[in-house]
Amino acid sequence: MARNLAPKCKQCRRAGEKLFLKGERCQSTKCAMVKRNYPPGIHGSKGRPRMTDYGQQLNEKQKAKKEYNLLEKQFRLTFEKAKKQGGNTGENFIMLLERRLDNVIHRMGFASSRTQARQFVNHGHFIVNDIATDIPSFIVKTGDVIKIKSNKKDNKNFSNLSDKLKKKEIPGWINLDAKKLEAKILHNPTIKDIKTSFNVQMIVEYYSR
Repeated sequence: MARNLAPKCKQCRRAGEKLFLKGERCQSTKCAMVKRNYPPGIHGSKGRPRMTDYGQQLNEKQKAKKEYNLLEKQFRLTFEKAKKQGGNTGENFIMLLERRLDNVIHRMGFASSRTQARQFVNHGHFIVNDIATDIPSFIVKTGDVIKIKSNKKDNKNFSNLSDKLKKKEIPGWINLDAKKLEAKILHNPTIKDIKTSFNVQMIVEYYSR
């Protein structure tokens, strides 16, 4: 599967805000947005240029794409799927992104970033409804139960997970059992349940040009 291998800290600096692409590092003083809060490149320290309406729409699209760790083709196909569902395209789009298995693993606190969550899913660490699932783009639905495979619970990545989950804010549409290390999807997320760093309406406008 194709991946974006560009330096993550530079992606945040280009976007102009933290996208939390490196998990715990983003919460520390080592974060690039703390040290160098200006665009990368030789002219970056001169500040950010004034953007046109198109530039703002493009910037919001790029932020969302990087935040959810998707390439352009995956991102566009998800948008087209949301558009075909009828109703509010922007809300449909955000809900599809949120219901991706890799994002759900991240929201559950089982991974510090979506990049790490995708890697865990690809390596077959999880089962959904007692079925091994290694597809990051798998869309979860109401009633789905997500667990760590029994033979993966001793993995060093999950050894102190119960303690870490005590500090994690879990979305209301996910019911997490920290002791059993499993979660159930209570209902589809709503726009009120989702905190984003981007303007979804601008993304809709970008793709509707």
